[in-house]
Amino acid sequence: MKNRTIPYLFARFFDGISSGMFMMALPWIMLSEEGMGIFVAIAALVCTSLSFVFTPFFATLIDRHSRKKVLIFMQLIQSTTALIVFITYYNGIQSHWILAFSQFIFWLSNDLAWSCNNAFTQENYRQNEYAKISSYQEVVMQVTTLGAGALGIILLEYWSMLEFSFLATFASLLSGLCYIATPYKRQFHPALKEAFFKQLIASKSIFSKQKHFYTFLALSCLSYPVLTFLVKLVPIYFAEQGISGSWFATWKMSYGLGALLSGLLIARLLARYDHENSMIVSILVMAILLLLMGSYLSPTLIILLTIVLGFFNSYNRIARTNKMHHVIAMEERGRVEGGLKLFSTLAQSLSYVVIALLSYLQLTALGFIIIGIVLLIAGGIMIHLKQSSSIRTSLSQDQIISH
Repeated sequence: MKNRTIPYLFARFFDGISSGMFMMALPWIMLSEEGMGIFVAIAALVCTSLSFVFTPFFATLIDRHSRKKVLIFMQLIQSTTALIVFITYYNGIQSHWILAFSQFIFWLSNDLAWSCNNAFTQENYRQNEYAKISSYQEVVMQVTTLGAGALGIILLEYWSMLEFSFLATFASLLSGLCYIATPYKRQFHPALKEAFFKQLIASKSIFSKQKHFYTFLALSCLSYPVLTFLVKLVPIYFAEQGISGSWFATWKMSYGLGALLSGLLIARLLARYDHENSMIVSILVMAILLLLMGSYLSPTLIILLTIVLGFFNSYNRIARTNKMHHVIAMEERGRVEGGLKLFSTLAQSLSYVVIALLSYLQLTALGFIIIGIVLLIAGGIMIHLKQSSSIRTSLSQDQIISH
């Protein structure tokens, strides 16, 4: 396991540095020009919309090709994109259209790489290794996120797009090389003779076979839209209350700290508690935490509770991912990831509408209560689904491969 894991984790680390720093710098640089707020908002909306449209195609792509080659190709695309930005800025050609296009490429390639990494992990590790590799992945991801955030606070004041694009080019290239160095043994050979669109349409039958199971997983996926909802809601609420930006930076760090603690403990938690109960408890605890935030609205309390929220958000996501490692057929994993992402992206988009409406009505603080109630209802439905139907149990490694 060690030979496979070290280069793989380095690949994830460099990918996180590249994407984290570059995607943080792009909107900031664009916003440095006067009157670019609407352009940046529209660019983000276009990226989200196209991500939703392309997700089924990306999901099918993951099930048709070597997951390792897909990951390498994504890093090559990102490195090339960042290099183009570097060359244009080096030659004095500064265009917000180039930056918007780069954001679009990084956005979509990150989406594809995220789903592909889950499928790659399932395929390249054994069942008894899933918990341990999940722990390593979470620690690397959170350390990278916290590091990129801390560096960003400093570098955004001194660096231009030239330096950020060079860093992204170099880091993406290193990530690609680490993926190349990662030992990989394909567990199945997809039937490429089957038409792409036929395989794409077959995604519907995958979900219809186990409706209760996939509904359960989809409700668990709400933890991600909750996070993106809070990332938008908290700064708006703090700004309305005249709370300084340093509080928001601290809030983001508190979430990362909670998720990092989860990564350190996750292997033990997964070994001790079953995945379904872990997901249910995590969703319900997050609901209670959000209701507490909305009831007291103290910045200090919000930050402290967010540490716990970050822990259970991460715990829920990893428990769900590991459940899928154990029960989803490898040749279907990409399309399952795609279907769940469609649901998550739709919920995320609806949450932004809620924020806009609450902000317009000057009722931003109600956002904590609303999202807490939504999670409380989701947790109740998950309990009902678990009690009224048999959630799929683990398959053997051979069954997962030849399902």
